[in-house]
Amino acid sequence: MGSDDTGERPTRPTRRTFLSASAAATAATAATVAVPSLAAPAAADPVPAGPGHPARPQRPDRELRDLLRQVDPRRIEATVRRLAAFGTRHTLSDQDDPERGIGAARDWIHARLQEYAATSGGRMTVELQSYVQQPASRIPTATRITNVVATLRGVTSPNRTYVVTGHYDSRATDVMDAVSDAPGADDDASGVAVVLELARLMATRPTAATVVFAAVAAEEQGLYGSAYLAAQLKAAGADVQGMFSDDIVGSGTADDGTRDPYAVRLFAEGVPTAETPAEATTRQSVGGENDSPSRQLARFVRDVAENDATGMRVRVIYRRDRYLRGSDHISFLREGWPAARFTEPNEDFAHQHQDVRVQDGQQFGDLPEFCDFGYIARVARVNGAALWSLAQAPGTPKGAIIVTTDLTNNTTLRWQRGDEPGLAGYEVVWRETTAAEWQRVIPVGDVTEVSIDLSKDNVFFGIRAVNRAGLRSPVAFPRPGS
Repeated sequence: MGSDDTGERPTRPTRRTFLSASAAATAATAATVAVPSLAAPAAADPVPAGPGHPARPQRPDRELRDLLRQVDPRRIEATVRRLAAFGTRHTLSDQDDPERGIGAARDWIHARLQEYAATSGGRMTVELQSYVQQPASRIPTATRITNVVATLRGVTSPNRTYVVTGHYDSRATDVMDAVSDAPGADDDASGVAVVLELARLMATRPTAATVVFAAVAAEEQGLYGSAYLAAQLKAAGADVQGMFSDDIVGSGTADDGTRDPYAVRLFAEGVPTAETPAEATTRQSVGGENDSPSRQLARFVRDVAENDATGMRVRVIYRRDRYLRGSDHISFLREGWPAARFTEPNEDFAHQHQDVRVQDGQQFGDLPEFCDFGYIARVARVNGAALWSLAQAPGTPKGAIIVTTDLTNNTTLRWQRGDEPGLAGYEVVWRETTAAEWQRVIPVGDVTEVSIDLSKDNVFFGIRAVNRAGLRSPVAFPRPGS
């Protein structure tokens, strides 16, 4: 661990301050940016010498701590048990039976979200988002697919949007079996319970940006519901700056009995799913395989959600999803948006994608008794810390570039100024190319260009926004430009 002394100096003489006139003129402004004093992360790369001070996590403020304290494991348990009690929630199951099947589950979720919306002072609206899926893979006949969507409209930046989903459909061993019991407690009533609990708590609290809480359908048949949700947001012109899929977040116990109840995995892709050939060429030239928008989102989650208010460790996995598998965040990645998937640290495959049965003395099936409701509550706190921090902070800076018009050992960065009320300024972050996390931070004030005495050949740079409350945005990774 490197020194926390902010007076640490490079090993050679350096200007290391800002060479642009605009930055120099706002040095006083930069000095007044309110950034809380935070403890160093538990596991970080050694902090290199150079400009700025060591990067530290963003500690939860009183408002966020109050929200997270109110996450209720008993409500989460009630949600999981109620969803499991519908027998099956298979996408091809009955849509009109009031007691059994996906239609009954849909209507129950809709009623809960309407209850929460009633407490929001008009900020939250709820819809049944339906379309008819024509025959396709795992959809043998035309089938109505319905997402249940609650939208908490932001007060000051309503187009900036963050999304959290759980899928409410379930399956048995045969993915086409729409008749057998498929309680789907862990996969994925647990994720739906996270979504509903956060909708309940955030409905009464105004947010700067918009948050969408969605229970999506047809994940097991091929991500159909989430693909439709993403397409609708794209058509509406929403600026989706972050999305989380909570899928299989019901327990920290593996199939061999190993327990890890205070960790959650967060899968985040490196090379973007929607990368164009031109973008691939640029990446190959300048690097950035570990700096996709989704990786920056994952770093942000660790920064704001790995602390005593959640009681959880966030284990970021450098993959789009589990090996050869996928969840609803992929639908958002395909649209070019940052997205990541939360899932439990160790899976128990006897209790997912299995017919309910006893075989050789072992109980199979995705039943509520194999869920840990305290664990799901902690996962909800991680999601809550991330979503609340995203929705209250400024948005990720846009138009971030490294100026490449001249060959120089200095690095000049430019970006577009955001229009959020309360925006205080910006910070440049940097790290060694071999480091996983941002290591040093340079406050630069309310400017849109800065030059730093570090070579872009040797380190990676990023830019993030800070508001007057000290809340920081995810990092924007700059591309070459002029």
